[in-house]
Amino acid sequence: MVKKEASPRWDRRMQQRLARGEAAALGELYDRYASLAHGLAHRVLDDEQAADAITRDVFAHVWEHPESYDPKQGSLRTWLAVLAQRFAVRRLRAQETAAFSRADGDRAEDLEQRLRSASVAARADYIVTAMPTPLRDALDLAYFQRRDYRQTAADLGVTEDEARRRLRLGLQLLSTAHDIAAPPEFGGAA
Repeated sequence: MVKKEASPRWDRRMQQRLARGEAAALGELYDRYASLAHGLAHRVLDDEQAADAITRDVFAHVWEHPESYDPKQGSLRTWLAVLAQRFAVRRLRAQETAAFSRADGDRAEDLEQRLRSASVAARADYIVTAMPTPLRDALDLAYFQRRDYRQTAADLGVTEDEARRRLRLGLQLLSTAHDIAAPPEFGGAA
């Protein structure tokens, strides 16, 4: 079960605690969001050890640069997801560039397409985990359990109009994973 997103007040207090150098704050943050960072990194890299390394890099960055988080740009959870995706894509780009330089068979366009696909997949995973539970539940019923909107409404105990609304909104959110625009910048995160 995905944990409820923390409040902006919690995010600011956590940032202040990290800025004071409270190791316990880093531990709490890690406990809450390590699986998010790891999951996004694994989705991009498809490598457990590399995802572990990216997760460590994300939390090392947070520990060393807590001031780079700007609450006005979004939640702490979003910032961590952006960091994980950026670090993973950067690592994938480096790995693919090294492989590209060793093998003449690959083309630069193929490399960019693989990077774009990995990035879109990571964004889609994040969007699904971040969307409100009612929307995620409706999409789960419609997609994985192959229910139509009427069956989804009955399973969720809502009206058919509400089921259609949830499905439409969930799909609209999910469709933004293909947007070319990058997520908002957060200070010196890159």
